[in-house]
Amino acid sequence: MPGTDVIESVRTVLGELPDLPHLHELPGRGPGSDLIGRGASFLVELPVDLQPSGWRLVDRPGRDLRRALDLLERDLDTLTEHAEGYSGLLKVQAAGVWTLAASLELHNGVAAVSDPGAVRDLAESLLDGLLAHLADVRRRVPGASLLLQLDEPTLPAVLSGRIKTPSGYGMVRRPEESTVESMLATLVEKVGVPVVFHCCASDVPWGLFRRAGAVAVSADLTLLGPADGWNARTIDTIGEELDAGLGLFAGVVRAVAAPAGSSAGNTADQRVAARARARELSDPAASVVGVRTLWQRLGFDPASLAKQVVVTPTCGLAGATDDRARAVLTQVREAGRSLVRDPEV
Repeated sequence: MPGTDVIESVRTVLGELPDLPHLHELPGRGPGSDLIGRGASFLVELPVDLQPSGWRLVDRPGRDLRRALDLLERDLDTLTEHAEGYSGLLKVQAAGVWTLAASLELHNGVAAVSDPGAVRDLAESLLDGLLAHLADVRRRVPGASLLLQLDEPTLPAVLSGRIKTPSGYGMVRRPEESTVESMLATLVEKVGVPVVFHCCASDVPWGLFRRAGAVAVSADLTLLGPADGWNARTIDTIGEELDAGLGLFAGVVRAVAAPAGSSAGNTADQRVAARARARELSDPAASVVGVRTLWQRLGFDPASLAKQVVVTPTCGLAGATDDRARAVLTQVREAGRSLVRDPEV
């Protein structure tokens, strides 16, 4: 979510997403609220500290980790106060083990993903931390049924060997896909709640996530281009996993408004673009045309759309204005309801 106002963020989420609210993240507050800083704060007995090059595993906790933990506690306290009496699904999220391993540095400055032993330690530590976090949220919001989202935006780069060494000239050796899958599957099995993997990349490992036990995958579908322009291989890949029962958190509503363009351009074109931006969040049903098209091309029963698809923003809302974020959440809520009201493609 955008901004730094914890109370307003919680109120917005609970108000706009009554059927599936989430514990917010506010990266605008700085280090410790970012994806990696917060994710690392869940690690048990593996302290981190912020270096000029990024977050690093260290021997003892310092002020950067204490700040991250304080910010998380403040968010949880605010959620506890405003979600009193809530019952239903509640989503919490954290950076996944492979994204953490690719982003956290060892003492020598090399990414932790370069050391299989370090990755195993991270996975065990993260599991312990997530179990404690989930138990804490259950205690604070006893009526909630928890859903865990693990953010793995860097996993495609890990799988393809695109994580750089500190010099920037070499690449860290990539792990075997079977190792990646096994580690994810162990975490999913032991965490004790349904898991959704989120990956805002164009090369989402759909099959790997499904085999690891995910109930759904959250992805930015706009990165694949217009739905009517998807190639057959992409459609077959996604269709195979959906047919196997994988749920889809479909990122179809643009999180941040499209740029206005240069003032030196054609005035008429600028007016057309401005009208397009104004209409962008005015028709919820239009947001899911691409998903309906996908269902039609796959030959799936339209009635399964609302059972298998959750409509989401394309990715995080941290870069949006407060008004834009609220409007996007309203749009995804109403777009999802349109799938229930009118399942026919």
